[in-house]
Amino acid sequence: MTELLEQAIKQLKTLDADRQNAIASMILEELEDEAKWDAKFDRSQDLLADLAAEAMEEHHAGKTQELSPEIL
Repeated sequence: MTELLEQAIKQLKTLDADRQNAIASMILEELEDEAKWDAKFDRSQDLLADLAAEAMEEHHAGKTQELSPEIL
């Protein structure tokens, strides 16, 4: 545990139970959100890799065409 976290916990221990529970809930929600975002980004990287592989296969099979910025 880091010194900063130890300091925070030391201060939290001086608060009443309701305030401790409120802060603990906030921390747990933040950790859960962080885990959800990590999982979403992990899945999105896999999806992007799959899409890139599919695009390369189509390109090598001649199923794509070059786009010109003037046409877009």
